[in-house]
Amino acid sequence: MSGRLENDSFKLLELKLNLEGNMADKIQNAYETSKNIYDDVLTQRNIFSKLYIKLFWSGTDDNDIARKVLSYVPDDFSGNLLDAPVGTAVFTENKWSSLKNAHITCIDYSMDMLEQARKRLGSHAHIKCIQGDVGNLQMENESVDTVVSMNGFHAFLDKQKAFHEIWRVLKPGGDFIACFYIRGKSKRTDWLVKNILAKKGWFSPPFQTEKELRDILQKLYKETDIHVDGSMVYFRCVK
Repeated sequence: MSGRLENDSFKLLELKLNLEGNMADKIQNAYETSKNIYDDVLTQRNIFSKLYIKLFWSGTDDNDIARKVLSYVPDDFSGNLLDAPVGTAVFTENKWSSLKNAHITCIDYSMDMLEQARKRLGSHAHIKCIQGDVGNLQMENESVDTVVSMNGFHAFLDKQKAFHEIWRVLKPGGDFIACFYIRGKSKRTDWLVKNILAKKGWFSPPFQTEKELRDILQKLYKETDIHVDGSMVYFRCVK
């Protein structure tokens, strides 16, 4: 009987890993196919991007949110900073390039995104770009002063692991700074995410509501400064 249970357990584990692998491939493919329009959509460089943001995202300006997120990082920052995921570095290029005394590690699961980030950041000796999984960071405990995660959490397969890993690598007193989609603020946005973005692989459920996110962050961090703009949240937390 025990042998049968072990065999069934193994089959369930194998199925789980296969499903996670398929989802990971789906996300990888989604970001590869969208790499040529990703920056345009986020920065609203053309009329179609502006219409999309106005219609489905209540006009939330990612450029403005990015400025607020990056303002949490001092202009004279000189510690260890982890950017996870870096994406294409469309918002962070100028800021990271200017922090000459910092040690910045940029990771992304998507090699296509990472290659675009390397084109923007690769010439700077204080910045390294490597492929990595936020749910399994290859870093020592309490080794990072600041973690920045822009527009990433809504794409992560295992958000619980990502929250834990970021907390693990942060030093006591370190900052966790981020922005991403939250559920429950706009029926139109929630419909878009559920029926299009998640099915295409750009976003990965489950998604937190504002209350659920606040509960998670307040249990992990001694200080939280959380703001909501439409269906986007941005914050700074201190470990």
